[in-house]
Amino acid sequence: MRKQGLIMGLLLASGCAFAQPDLSEQEQAYKDSIANVNAANEQNAASREIYNAGIALFESKKYKQAISKFDEAIKIDPEFTDAYYNKGVAENEAQMFKQAAGTFTKLIEKEKTGKALYQRALAYQGMNDYSNAETDYEAAMRMDSQNEKVVYNYGTLKFIQKDYDGAIKLFDKAIAIKSDFAFAYNDRGSAHRMKKEYALAIADYEKAAKMNPKLTFVLNNIGTTKKNMKDYAGAIAAYNRALSVDDKYYLAYNNRGSALFEQGKYDDALKDFNKAIQLNSTYAPAHNNQGTVYFKKEQYKKAVASFDKAIQLNKDYANAYVNRGIAKERLRDEGGACADWSRARELGADDAKSYHSTNCQ
Repeated sequence: MRKQGLIMGLLLASGCAFAQPDLSEQEQAYKDSIANVNAANEQNAASREIYNAGIALFESKKYKQAISKFDEAIKIDPEFTDAYYNKGVAENEAQMFKQAAGTFTKLIEKEKTGKALYQRALAYQGMNDYSNAETDYEAAMRMDSQNEKVVYNYGTLKFIQKDYDGAIKLFDKAIAIKSDFAFAYNDRGSAHRMKKEYALAIADYEKAAKMNPKLTFVLNNIGTTKKNMKDYAGAIAAYNRALSVDDKYYLAYNNRGSALFEQGKYDDALKDFNKAIQLNSTYAPAHNNQGTVYFKKEQYKKAVASFDKAIQLNKDYANAYVNRGIAKERLRDEGGACADWSRARELGADDAKSYHSTNCQ
Protein backbone atom coordinates (compact mmCIF):
# COMPACT_ATOMS: atom_id res chain seq x y z
CA MET A 1 0.00 0.00 0.00
CA ARG A 2 2.79 2.40 0.65
CA LYS A 3 4.30 1.66 -2.72
CA GLN A 4 0.99 2.38 -4.43
CA GLY A 5 0.70 5.65 -2.59
CA LEU A 6 4.15 6.66 -3.70
CA ILE A 7 3.31 6.05 -7.35
CA MET A 8 0.14 8.07 -7.00
CA GLY A 9 2.14 10.87 -5.45
CA LEU A 10 4.57 10.84 -8.34
CA LEU A 11 1.77 11.01 -10.88
CA LEU A 12 0.26 13.97 -9.12
CA ALA A 13 3.60 15.70 -9.05
CA SER A 14 4.06 15.04 -12.78
CA GLY A 15 0.66 16.60 -13.50
CA CYS A 16 1.53 19.71 -11.57
CA ALA A 17 4.58 20.30 -13.82
CA PHE A 18 2.21 21.19 -16.76
CA ALA A 19 -0.04 23.55 -14.88
CA GLN A 20 -0.03 27.20 -16.15
CA PRO A 21 0.48 29.96 -13.65
CA ASP A 22 -2.16 32.65 -13.47
CA LEU A 23 -1.14 35.80 -15.48
CA SER A 24 -2.05 39.33 -14.68
CA GLU A 25 -4.13 41.23 -17.26
CA GLN A 26 -1.02 43.24 -18.26
CA GLU A 27 1.10 40.08 -18.65
CA GLN A 28 -1.59 38.38 -20.80
CA ALA A 29 -1.86 41.44 -23.05
CA TYR A 30 1.92 41.44 -23.52
CA LYS A 31 1.89 37.73 -24.36
CA ASP A 32 -0.95 38.24 -26.87
CA SER A 33 0.89 41.14 -28.53
CA ILE A 34 4.01 38.99 -28.98
CA ALA A 35 1.90 36.25 -30.58
CA ASN A 36 0.23 38.76 -32.89
CA VAL A 37 3.58 40.18 -33.97
CA ASN A 38 4.91 36.70 -34.68
CA ALA A 39 1.79 35.84 -36.69
CA ALA A 40 2.03 39.11 -38.60
CA ASN A 41 5.70 38.47 -39.35
CA GLU A 42 4.86 35.03 -40.71
CA GLN A 43 2.04 36.54 -42.80
CA ASN A 44 4.31 39.28 -44.15
CA ALA A 45 7.05 36.80 -44.98
CA ALA A 46 4.62 34.57 -46.90
CA SER A 47 3.05 37.45 -48.85
CA ARG A 48 6.47 38.98 -49.55
CA GLU A 49 7.79 35.69 -50.95
CA ILE A 50 4.83 35.38 -53.32
CA TYR A 51 5.08 39.08 -54.22
CA ASN A 52 8.76 38.68 -55.13
CA ALA A 53 7.83 35.77 -57.39
CA GLY A 54 5.33 38.11 -59.06
CA ILE A 55 8.01 40.73 -59.60
CA ALA A 56 10.26 38.15 -61.28
CA LEU A 57 7.41 37.13 -63.60
CA PHE A 58 6.66 40.78 -64.36
CA GLU A 59 10.28 41.43 -65.29
CA SER A 60 10.08 38.45 -67.67
CA LYS A 61 6.96 40.08 -69.19
CA LYS A 62 4.78 37.20 -68.03
CA TYR A 63 2.14 39.67 -66.95
CA LYS A 64 -0.86 37.39 -66.41
CA GLN A 65 1.18 35.01 -64.28
CA ALA A 66 2.54 37.96 -62.32
CA ILE A 67 -1.01 39.23 -61.73
CA SER A 68 -1.93 35.83 -60.26
CA LYS A 69 0.98 36.03 -57.81
CA PHE A 70 0.12 39.59 -56.76
CA ASP A 71 -3.46 38.42 -56.15
CA GLU A 72 -2.16 35.66 -53.88
CA ALA A 73 -0.05 38.16 -51.94
CA ILE A 74 -3.06 40.46 -51.51
CA LYS A 75 -5.24 37.59 -50.24
CA ILE A 76 -2.66 36.88 -47.54
CA ASP A 77 -2.18 40.56 -46.71
CA PRO A 78 -5.10 42.78 -47.87
CA GLU A 79 -3.14 45.91 -46.89
CA PHE A 80 -0.12 45.10 -49.09
CA THR A 81 -0.21 48.32 -51.16
CA ASP A 82 2.85 47.50 -53.27
CA ALA A 83 1.12 44.31 -54.42
CA TYR A 84 -1.94 46.32 -55.49
CA TYR A 85 0.24 48.80 -57.36
CA ASN A 86 2.27 46.23 -59.25
CA LYS A 87 -0.80 44.15 -60.01
CA GLY A 88 -2.38 47.22 -61.62
CA VAL A 89 0.77 48.00 -63.60
CA ALA A 90 0.88 44.41 -64.86
CA GLU A 91 -2.79 44.66 -65.86
CA ASN A 92 -2.02 47.83 -67.82
CA GLU A 93 0.89 46.10 -69.54
CA ALA A 94 -1.40 43.17 -70.41
CA GLN A 95 -3.95 45.68 -71.75
CA MET A 96 -6.46 44.54 -69.13
CA PHE A 97 -7.44 48.16 -68.68
CA LYS A 98 -10.79 47.70 -66.95
CA GLN A 99 -9.22 45.41 -64.35
CA ALA A 100 -6.32 47.84 -63.90
CA ALA A 101 -8.69 50.75 -63.26
CA GLY A 102 -10.45 48.67 -60.60
CA THR A 103 -7.18 47.66 -58.94
CA PHE A 104 -5.92 51.25 -58.76
CA THR A 105 -9.28 52.45 -57.44
CA LYS A 106 -8.91 49.98 -54.53
CA LEU A 107 -5.33 51.15 -53.98
CA ILE A 108 -6.28 54.83 -54.07
CA GLU A 109 -8.93 54.17 -51.40
CA LYS A 110 -6.12 52.85 -49.18
CA GLU A 111 -3.32 55.20 -50.21
CA LYS A 112 -3.79 58.10 -52.66
CA THR A 113 -0.54 58.80 -54.50
CA GLY A 114 0.42 60.55 -57.71
CA LYS A 115 1.84 57.38 -59.24
CA ALA A 116 -1.39 55.44 -58.58
CA LEU A 117 -3.48 58.22 -60.14
CA TYR A 118 -1.14 58.28 -63.13
CA GLN A 119 -1.45 54.54 -63.68
CA ARG A 120 -5.23 54.70 -63.37
CA ALA A 121 -5.20 57.51 -65.95
CA LEU A 122 -3.31 55.19 -68.31
CA ALA A 123 -5.95 52.51 -67.69
CA TYR A 124 -8.80 54.93 -68.42
CA GLN A 125 -6.97 56.11 -71.54
CA GLY A 126 -6.65 52.49 -72.67
CA MET A 127 -10.43 52.13 -72.19
CA ASN A 128 -11.02 55.31 -74.26
CA ASP A 129 -12.55 56.87 -71.16
CA TYR A 130 -10.90 60.20 -71.84
CA SER A 131 -12.87 62.24 -69.30
CA ASN A 132 -11.79 60.14 -66.32
CA ALA A 133 -8.27 59.91 -67.72
CA GLU A 134 -7.99 63.70 -67.85
CA THR A 135 -9.28 64.01 -64.28
CA ASP A 136 -6.64 61.58 -63.03
CA TYR A 137 -3.84 63.16 -65.06
CA GLU A 138 -4.71 66.57 -63.61
CA ALA A 139 -4.75 65.17 -60.06
CA ALA A 140 -1.48 63.29 -60.62
CA MET A 141 0.19 66.46 -61.93
CA ARG A 142 -0.91 68.37 -58.83
CA MET A 143 0.63 65.71 -56.59
CA ASP A 144 3.76 65.14 -58.66
CA SER A 145 4.35 68.15 -60.89
CA GLN A 146 7.94 67.16 -61.76
CA ASN A 147 7.11 63.73 -63.15
CA GLU A 148 7.72 64.16 -66.88
CA LYS A 149 5.98 60.87 -67.71
CA VAL A 150 2.68 62.09 -66.28
CA VAL A 151 2.84 65.33 -68.26
CA TYR A 152 3.98 63.56 -71.43
CA ASN A 153 1.23 60.93 -71.37
CA TYR A 154 -1.35 63.60 -70.70
CA GLY A 155 -0.02 65.23 -73.86
CA THR A 156 -0.56 62.00 -75.80
CA LEU A 157 -4.18 61.97 -74.61
CA LYS A 158 -4.66 65.51 -75.94
CA PHE A 159 -3.06 64.43 -79.24
CA ILE A 160 -5.43 61.45 -79.58
CA GLN A 161 -8.33 63.85 -79.10
CA LYS A 162 -6.87 66.12 -81.85
CA ASP A 163 -6.27 68.93 -79.37
CA TYR A 164 -2.87 69.62 -80.90
CA ASP A 165 -2.36 72.97 -79.18
CA GLY A 166 -3.11 71.37 -75.80
CA ALA A 167 -0.74 68.53 -76.63
CA ILE A 168 2.06 70.93 -77.58
CA LYS A 169 1.73 72.81 -74.28
CA LEU A 170 2.04 69.58 -72.31
CA PHE A 171 4.98 68.34 -74.36
CA ASP A 172 6.60 71.73 -73.71
CA LYS A 173 6.21 71.11 -69.96
CA ALA A 174 7.59 67.59 -70.23
CA ILE A 175 10.66 68.90 -72.08
CA ALA A 176 11.11 71.65 -69.48
CA ILE A 177 11.30 68.93 -66.81
CA LYS A 178 13.51 66.59 -68.86
CA SER A 179 15.48 68.44 -71.52
CA ASP A 180 16.63 65.28 -73.34
CA PHE A 181 13.17 63.68 -73.55
CA ALA A 182 13.36 62.36 -77.12
CA PHE A 183 9.81 60.96 -77.14
CA ALA A 184 8.36 64.32 -76.13
CA TYR A 185 10.28 66.08 -78.92
CA ASN A 186 9.03 63.49 -81.41
CA ASP A 187 5.41 63.78 -80.35
CA ARG A 188 5.54 67.56 -80.24
CA GLY A 189 6.86 67.34 -83.79
CA SER A 190 3.88 65.17 -84.75
CA ALA A 191 1.48 67.71 -83.24
CA HIS A 192 3.13 70.44 -85.32
CA ARG A 193 2.91 68.19 -88.39
CA MET A 194 -0.82 67.71 -87.87
CA LYS A 195 -1.12 71.50 -87.80
CA LYS A 196 0.92 71.60 -91.07
CA GLU A 197 3.68 73.47 -89.27
CA TYR A 198 6.22 71.40 -91.13
CA ALA A 199 9.38 73.38 -90.36
CA LEU A 200 8.67 73.19 -86.62
CA ALA A 201 7.88 69.48 -86.94
CA ILE A 202 11.17 68.69 -88.66
CA ALA A 203 13.12 70.74 -86.11
CA ASP A 204 11.61 68.68 -83.28
CA TYR A 205 12.13 65.38 -85.07
CA GLU A 206 15.78 66.21 -85.74
CA LYS A 207 16.29 67.04 -82.04
CA ALA A 208 14.77 63.70 -81.08
CA ALA A 209 16.95 61.88 -83.62
CA LYS A 210 20.05 63.62 -82.29
CA MET A 211 19.19 62.54 -78.75
CA ASN A 212 18.56 58.94 -79.81
CA PRO A 213 19.73 58.03 -83.33
CA LYS A 214 18.32 54.51 -82.94
CA LEU A 215 14.68 55.64 -82.92
CA THR A 216 13.68 54.58 -86.42
CA PHE A 217 10.14 55.92 -86.09
CA VAL A 218 11.55 59.43 -85.63
CA LEU A 219 13.48 59.16 -88.91
CA ASN A 220 10.34 57.78 -90.53
CA ASN A 221 8.41 60.82 -89.28
CA ILE A 222 10.98 63.14 -90.85
CA GLY A 223 10.41 61.33 -94.14
CA THR A 224 6.64 61.58 -93.88
CA THR A 225 6.81 65.31 -93.12
CA LYS A 226 9.09 65.95 -96.10
CA LYS A 227 6.78 63.88 -98.29
CA ASN A 228 3.90 66.10 -97.16
CA MET A 229 6.03 69.06 -98.26
CA LYS A 230 6.51 67.30 -101.64
CA ASP A 231 10.23 67.10 -100.94
CA TYR A 232 10.38 63.53 -102.18
CA ALA A 233 14.17 63.37 -102.41
CA GLY A 234 14.42 64.56 -98.79
CA ALA A 235 11.77 62.04 -97.76
CA ILE A 236 13.63 59.17 -99.43
CA ALA A 237 16.86 60.24 -97.70
CA ALA A 238 15.09 60.13 -94.32
CA TYR A 239 13.64 56.68 -95.00
CA ASN A 240 17.10 55.51 -96.03
CA ARG A 241 18.40 56.73 -92.66
CA ALA A 242 15.72 54.69 -90.90
CA LEU A 243 16.57 51.58 -92.91
CA SER A 244 20.26 52.02 -92.16
CA VAL A 245 19.33 51.60 -88.48
CA ASP A 246 16.86 48.73 -89.03
CA ASP A 247 16.75 47.05 -92.43
CA LYS A 248 13.59 45.18 -91.41
CA TYR A 249 11.56 48.31 -90.71
CA TYR A 250 8.57 47.64 -92.96
CA LEU A 251 7.00 51.09 -92.49
CA ALA A 252 10.08 52.78 -93.97
CA TYR A 253 9.95 50.48 -97.01
CA ASN A 254 6.26 51.23 -97.50
CA ASN A 255 6.71 54.97 -97.10
CA ARG A 256 9.82 55.11 -99.28
CA GLY A 257 7.78 53.27 -101.90
CA SER A 258 5.13 55.99 -101.67
CA ALA A 259 7.74 58.71 -102.24
CA LEU A 260 9.16 56.79 -105.23
CA PHE A 261 5.62 56.37 -106.57
CA GLU A 262 5.12 60.14 -106.42
CA GLN A 263 8.30 60.52 -108.49
CA GLY A 264 6.89 58.13 -111.10
CA LYS A 265 9.46 55.41 -110.27
CA TYR A 266 6.89 52.65 -110.27
CA ASP A 267 9.20 49.64 -110.49
CA ASP A 268 11.31 50.86 -107.57
CA ALA A 269 8.15 51.67 -105.63
CA LEU A 270 6.79 48.16 -106.27
CA LYS A 271 10.00 46.62 -104.92
CA ASP A 272 9.60 48.58 -101.70
CA PHE A 273 5.92 47.68 -101.31
CA ASN A 274 6.73 44.02 -101.93
CA LYS A 275 9.49 44.18 -99.31
CA ALA A 276 7.11 45.75 -96.79
CA ILE A 277 4.61 42.93 -97.42
CA GLN A 278 7.37 40.34 -97.09
CA LEU A 279 8.28 41.77 -93.68
CA ASN A 280 4.68 42.25 -92.51
CA SER A 281 2.05 40.51 -94.63
CA THR A 282 -0.77 41.87 -92.42
CA TYR A 283 0.00 45.54 -93.13
CA ALA A 284 -2.98 46.55 -95.29
CA PRO A 285 -1.60 49.89 -96.65
CA ALA A 286 1.31 48.08 -98.34
CA HIS A 287 -1.14 45.83 -100.21
CA ASN A 288 -3.20 48.88 -101.21
CA ASN A 289 -0.07 50.68 -102.41
CA GLN A 290 1.05 47.60 -104.32
CA GLY A 291 -2.32 47.71 -106.07
CA THR A 292 -1.85 51.34 -107.10
CA VAL A 293 1.41 50.42 -108.85
CA TYR A 294 -0.24 47.55 -110.71
CA PHE A 295 -2.98 49.97 -111.73
CA LYS A 296 -0.42 52.43 -113.08
CA LYS A 297 1.17 49.57 -115.02
CA GLU A 298 -2.33 48.73 -116.38
CA GLN A 299 -2.28 45.32 -114.70
CA TYR A 300 -5.84 45.71 -113.47
CA LYS A 301 -6.49 42.13 -112.35
CA LYS A 302 -3.36 42.18 -110.22
CA ALA A 303 -4.45 45.56 -108.86
CA VAL A 304 -7.85 44.16 -107.85
CA ALA A 305 -6.15 41.21 -106.13
CA SER A 306 -3.97 43.59 -104.10
CA PHE A 307 -6.96 45.74 -103.12
CA ASP A 308 -8.86 42.55 -102.21
CA LYS A 309 -6.08 41.64 -99.78
CA ALA A 310 -6.03 45.12 -98.26
CA ILE A 311 -9.79 44.97 -97.68
CA GLN A 312 -9.56 41.43 -96.32
CA LEU A 313 -7.11 42.74 -93.72
CA ASN A 314 -9.14 45.88 -92.98
CA LYS A 315 -12.86 45.73 -93.77
CA ASP A 316 -13.17 49.50 -93.25
CA TYR A 317 -10.31 50.56 -95.52
CA ALA A 318 -12.12 53.28 -97.49
CA ASN A 319 -9.28 54.14 -99.90
CA ALA A 320 -8.89 50.50 -100.89
CA TYR A 321 -12.58 50.35 -101.81
CA VAL A 322 -12.20 53.51 -103.91
CA ASN A 323 -9.14 52.12 -105.67
CA ARG A 324 -10.68 48.71 -106.25
CA GLY A 325 -13.74 50.38 -107.73
CA ILE A 326 -11.56 52.30 -110.21
CA ALA A 327 -9.72 49.11 -111.20
CA LYS A 328 -13.00 47.22 -111.60
CA GLU A 329 -14.32 49.97 -113.84
CA ARG A 330 -11.31 49.46 -116.13
CA LEU A 331 -12.21 45.77 -116.23
CA ARG A 332 -15.76 46.75 -117.27
CA ASP A 333 -17.19 45.53 -113.96
CA GLU A 334 -19.49 48.52 -113.48
CA GLY A 335 -21.65 46.81 -110.86
CA GLY A 336 -18.62 45.87 -108.77
CA ALA A 337 -17.17 49.35 -109.14
CA CYS A 338 -20.37 51.03 -107.99
CA ALA A 339 -20.69 48.64 -105.03
CA ASP A 340 -17.14 49.52 -103.94
CA TRP A 341 -17.69 53.26 -104.30
CA SER A 342 -20.95 52.98 -102.38
CA ARG A 343 -19.17 51.23 -99.52
CA ALA A 344 -16.38 53.80 -99.59
CA ARG A 345 -18.99 56.58 -99.35
CA GLU A 346 -20.44 54.90 -96.26
CA LEU A 347 -16.93 54.91 -94.77
CA GLY A 348 -16.56 58.65 -95.42
CA ALA A 349 -14.24 58.73 -98.46
CA ASP A 350 -14.70 62.05 -100.28
CA ASP A 351 -13.42 60.71 -103.61
CA ALA A 352 -15.99 57.93 -103.56
CA LYS A 353 -18.89 60.37 -103.59
CA SER A 354 -17.66 61.93 -106.83
CA TYR A 355 -17.02 58.57 -108.54
CA HIS A 356 -20.35 57.16 -107.41
CA SER A 357 -22.36 60.23 -108.37
CA THR A 358 -20.77 60.44 -111.82
CA ASN A 359 -20.81 56.76 -112.79
CA CYS A 360 -23.54 55.01 -110.82
CA GLN A 361 -26.78 56.92 -111.46
